[in-house]
Amino acid sequence: MRKLITLIAVTLATPAVAALSVGATAPDFSTQAALAGKPFPFALSAALKKGPVVLYFFPKVFTSGCTVEAHNFAEATAEFSKLGATVLGVSADSIGELAKFSTLECRDKFPVAVATPQMIKDYDSSLGMMGLTGRSNRTSYVIAPDHKIVYAFSAMAADGHVKNTLDAVRKYQATHKRG
Repeated sequence: MRKLITLIAVTLATPAVAALSVGATAPDFSTQAALAGKPFPFALSAALKKGPVVLYFFPKVFTSGCTVEAHNFAEATAEFSKLGATVLGVSADSIGELAKFSTLECRDKFPVAVATPQMIKDYDSSLGMMGLTGRSNRTSYVIAPDHKIVYAFSAMAADGHVKNTLDAVRKYQATHKRG
C-alpha cells in the first residue's frame, strides 16, 4: 500500500491525457456500484435517460487525492442534481471497498462503481505507469444523454475536476432542453 501511495504521489505532477475527446461517443457499460454503502447494478445507458452523467475515474479509494475529490463531489452533488446530472465515480477497487468509500468519503451523496479493465481501456484512462497496471488515472467526463462526450479533463491532481465538470454541465444545460 505504501508503494502505491508513493507512486500515486509521484504522478500527481504528471498530466494525464484523456484520449476520448469532446464529440466522441462514450462507450456504454454496466457495472456494480454502491451508494450509502449499498451495492446496486449501474448501467450508463439507464442513467443517461435521466440527463447528463459526470463520470469520473480515480486511482484508489481512501488515498489523499481521491478522498479530497470525493469530498468535493459530495459537496457539489446538490448542484449537479439541480442541473439534472448524475455523478458517478469509478475506480478499480472492489465493490466492498467502494461501498465503504461511498459512505465515509462520498458521504452518501453519490455512487461510486467498479471500473472494470474493459471500462478503463474503453475510456483510455489507464494509469499503467510504474507498475500500476489495472488502475485508472484521474479523468473526468461529462456525457450527454445522446452518449456524446461534451467535456473531458485529465489531471492527476484532484483540483479542478469538480468545478470544471459543474461548469460543463451548466454550459450543456444552458444550450439543451432537459428531459
